[in-house]
Amino acid sequence: MQLIKESVEFPNLFSGDIEINRVAFTFFGIDIYWYGILIALGVILAFAYALKRSKKVGLISDNVFDAAFISIIVGFIGARAYYCVFYNLMNPDAEVKYNIITMFTKIHDGGLAIYGGVIFGVIAAFIYCKIKKMPILPLLDLAGPSFLIGQAIGRWGNFINQECYGAPTAGNLPWGMTGTKIALDPAVIHEKGQSVIETTVLVHPCFLYESLWCVVGFLLLHFLVSKLRSFDGEVFLFYVLWYGAGRSWIEALRTDSLYAGSVKVSQVVAITSSVLALIMIIYFKLAAKKSGKALYADSDLSRERLESYERELLLGKEKDAAKKALKEAEKSFASGETSVTGSTIGLDDEPKNDDENNRLT
Repeated sequence: MQLIKESVEFPNLFSGDIEINRVAFTFFGIDIYWYGILIALGVILAFAYALKRSKKVGLISDNVFDAAFISIIVGFIGARAYYCVFYNLMNPDAEVKYNIITMFTKIHDGGLAIYGGVIFGVIAAFIYCKIKKMPILPLLDLAGPSFLIGQAIGRWGNFINQECYGAPTAGNLPWGMTGTKIALDPAVIHEKGQSVIETTVLVHPCFLYESLWCVVGFLLLHFLVSKLRSFDGEVFLFYVLWYGAGRSWIEALRTDSLYAGSVKVSQVVAITSSVLALIMIIYFKLAAKKSGKALYADSDLSRERLESYERELLLGKEKDAAKKALKEAEKSFASGETSVTGSTIGLDDEPKNDDENNRLT
């Protein structure tokens, strides 16, 4: 087992450090990292949430399962590709350059960009919905809160890796953090050199900011926006608005951002998407109020599809029950325990003769 022991400190909250091992366990000689486990956990919980809520938006759970499964795979590839492309652009002289092969063989080094995952995942879902002739907007309304679940949990993988933190603070921030890897950051070293009094430089725990932001966003979307939505796609647009607004200020604090020239890519994407989402929410809310168009979940088409699906499920259960009963009957008959009429016949019983039968009648 490869031990990668490091530590993190929050000196203004409590004394002592938190020892961290990036490797959770070893499986057949392969190190399994906490980063991957936490991302997987976030995906599983997000997946379960979407399936549980599928009927609320008028969709069949089997279709949601297929669409989510495909989108997760494509989204993961997109998140990795997005990171690697911009990493190469911002580090033209780096010794390590990602290509189509090393993009995945070096996945243990970390590097997933959520916006790449969202963009590619939505494209995959759109294609699936076109093929299956199902509406994409109700599916996206499930995706919004689900994304926030996955992101809130996945960000704690960044805590284990000591990444996605922010710039040095003034030193008195109660939740300011430092760690064995953070102390080696050039920005932190530079800050130490500028201060004679301070011996420990603390940084913003941006992973924590984003995780809490996503938790609050999920609660808002689940308990408020989902119940008050007036058009399909509204919940997803609120997700884009909420996450973009949070990411724009959190990204401003981070020191490990992906750049295009001197511009922080994710910050630009966050601000742009947030503004566009707000405009679209206002426009479509006014349009929905004017047209009076019903949500897909309230449409006849949705009800017909759900009723047909439920009938198929019930019929399938009845067929399975009938097959099981038939097999049990055949098994009992073959063992000689029951007659065709269902009465019990002992194996040692002797049939009565004709005269005895006549007397009985």
